[in-house]
Amino acid sequence: MKVIASTLNAKYIHTNIAIRYLKAYAAPEFEIELAEYTIKDPIMNIVTDLIGKRPNVIGFSCYIWNIEETIKVIKMIKKIDPSIQIVAGGPEVTYDVLEWMETVKEFDFIAIGEGEHTFKQLLTELNGAKQFENVPGIAYRKEGKVKITPQSNKLNLRELPSPFRFEEDISHLSKRVTYIETSRGCPFSCQFCLSSIEVGVRYFDREKVKEDIRYLMANGAKTIKFVDRTFNISRSYAMEMFQFLIDEHLPGVVFQFEITADIMRPEVIAFLNETAPPGLFRFEIGVQSTNDHTNELVMRKQNFQKLTRTVTMVKDGGKIDQHLDLIAGLPEEDYDTFKKTFNDVFAMRPEELQLGFLKMLRGTGLRIRAEEHQYIYMDHSPYEILGNNVLSFDDIIRIKQVEDVLEKYWNDHRMDTTVEYLVTHVFPTPFDFFQEFGGYWEQKGWSRIGHQLEDLYRRLFEFLAFKGIAELDIVEGLMKFDYLSSLKYKPRKPWWQSGLEKAERSSLYQYYLKNPSHLNAEFAQLNLNEKEIYKHTILEKLPFNLSQYLADGTIKKEESTLLVYFAREEATIFAS
Repeated sequence: MKVIASTLNAKYIHTNIAIRYLKAYAAPEFEIELAEYTIKDPIMNIVTDLIGKRPNVIGFSCYIWNIEETIKVIKMIKKIDPSIQIVAGGPEVTYDVLEWMETVKEFDFIAIGEGEHTFKQLLTELNGAKQFENVPGIAYRKEGKVKITPQSNKLNLRELPSPFRFEEDISHLSKRVTYIETSRGCPFSCQFCLSSIEVGVRYFDREKVKEDIRYLMANGAKTIKFVDRTFNISRSYAMEMFQFLIDEHLPGVVFQFEITADIMRPEVIAFLNETAPPGLFRFEIGVQSTNDHTNELVMRKQNFQKLTRTVTMVKDGGKIDQHLDLIAGLPEEDYDTFKKTFNDVFAMRPEELQLGFLKMLRGTGLRIRAEEHQYIYMDHSPYEILGNNVLSFDDIIRIKQVEDVLEKYWNDHRMDTTVEYLVTHVFPTPFDFFQEFGGYWEQKGWSRIGHQLEDLYRRLFEFLAFKGIAELDIVEGLMKFDYLSSLKYKPRKPWWQSGLEKAERSSLYQYYLKNPSHLNAEFAQLNLNEKEIYKHTILEKLPFNLSQYLADGTIKKEESTLLVYFAREEATIFAS
């Protein structure tokens, strides 16, 4: 019996740990072949590849991001060869099982919940007596009717075999994200999250986890992401793993964690700030909302003061990048209170601020009680909300405009100095800047066309000119600084029209060749000749003292010179 475990990932760099657990657990009785694709791959290409493997059984791992494309693949496979047995599993089909079986006739089976034991038992019956009533936690068809068997007890995670020891994965480890879990379950009950449904937290064997990490690093893995819902729920466990990763990491490896920030003790952060190498760790923190009433309605306990303390301590340590998440559309959070949430969180200046929109996931308490808050949402995945009793569809569209420019102008860090100045000195709040710019961006139709780096600068400048902001020349100078300092090579044509005439530029170059220390000692040490200074530098005049602004954040209106030297794929900034 030829068995394939397959899935459609969101991107090529992602990997699916679930199908690897199925393969590991089914061995040695069953040899399972893995087949991963992406949601961007043409359906015909996926079907052609799967059919070409001549399978008897295909198991698909299903999620909100891939269910629509997965069903298209399955329907086509069944048309080509109805004898192929299709097993659907994963969080997207674990709930509303009867509805799925009735809606998608091409599903022969659904594996409900934790799938390792269930899938292996199902393969045993498919390969033998076909007594499917003996398989725990499946939906199947018998005499035209859907039957559902009760789920078995949860697995002992300490006994699960490693999902990482497959030779075919080795060549991909350095190019893709490797996902690893050290626990399953979540201690919290957030009503918008699937993890709230499973009670309690179970742990894998620590020493086995460590051996897996050693194996992954030794075979080239560069990005290892822990998928534990709350990695730091146990302080002692988190400390042990942090210490292990600090002691045994290999150069170039990055570890990512989902942490609950308000329960992280200051001494743990102090330990990381003192001992962790820069860039080794990355934290993802779900803030979601700072509205206490909203958090109570979704049974989410959060101490925002302690969360802020954690984020601030980590940021001050300068060792760990942080990615903070917000969810627009939670109960009783209207446009104005979401604006406050946004500003509360942006005040911490996280390296990334992800603005997401509530998805009414199957099985969650919020979806079950959707009528209480008059939610309307998409009938198909990802079940994103379209409005509720306090947030209209128009409000959601406005917040989506914020999301668009937030991603381009903050999370991508293309012009940090400029944005910081704008949100601090020009606009009433950070949200106001992103909202007004996002609205203008949409009005101009820029969300429907591509852009180069220079376009982003031109479009921001056009918006600010349209707004008629005071001291636009100051902001333009900061934009020039951001643009030039972010480049690796001297630009052929900057986004602005230089204010320096050729003669004035030549005069300045001659002055700095004769008086290099006027810029600073570092520039003097370069000992550039005339050919080199023309070839490798760019020169601009600014209407304020750049050095002073970078030093203390104050604008002193006196003309200064910005000279940028490009060498070894980096820009070095000099100002006088």
